[in-house]
Amino acid sequence: MALMKLSPLTLSTTHQKLSCFGEPQMPRSLRSPPIKLSIVASISKVCVYCGSNSGTRQVYTDAALDLGAQLVEKKVDLVYGGGNIGLMGLVSQTVYDGGCHVLGIIPGALIPVEIKEETSKHTVGELLIVSDMHERKAEMARRADAFIALPGGYGTIEELLEVITWSHLGIHHKPVGILNVDGYYDSLLSLFDKGVEEGFIKPSSRNILISANNAQQLLHRMEEYTLMHDQVASSQSWNV
Repeated sequence: MALMKLSPLTLSTTHQKLSCFGEPQMPRSLRSPPIKLSIVASISKVCVYCGSNSGTRQVYTDAALDLGAQLVEKKVDLVYGGGNIGLMGLVSQTVYDGGCHVLGIIPGALIPVEIKEETSKHTVGELLIVSDMHERKAEMARRADAFIALPGGYGTIEELLEVITWSHLGIHHKPVGILNVDGYYDSLLSLFDKGVEEGFIKPSSRNILISANNAQQLLHRMEEYTLMHDQVASSQSWNV
């Protein structure tokens, strides 16, 4: 296990450049009209968002283990939240045991909560300690080629919605997927459909999110995904 901690100077610089919460105020002359891009994904590192709990049913554990196994089969490295508990612990251990690189990114405040000392290995793979949640999410996003959300709670859903929003805004062009285990995300998908129906989400932007009920199918769809939606601004307009 390798342990890294960013220096205060690095932390400050990284936070300033990578934390994109809210839209930057750009001069009108620099603002771009919505654009469309066609980009086929090339995936070597996946960021997985998932619960620090395992859920109440075995189906969630099985899905996490299967996703880890599928990443190993495709020789895809993992970026994740750094904990060794819940679904995140299962995915990371599976990928690490399979010989792929694992990078966990965690704020110092969450180390006592999400890294349990009673487990046989305190951490899995390489661990990067950051200053706060904003930097954690920015580093995870920067270091990954794609994003997958397993079932999880408020944190998982918030992380998922943020990378969907960043794609819509043009901050990144990376595929975003959810592993909809046993219909866990059906209600969220219905909410997005309602947003399109009521005129709050553009139909093309609804296609940002890729969904499947098993890991093999999801990864295949993400590898074949072509980004084709209106973006608010070009990636060059964002300081990332």
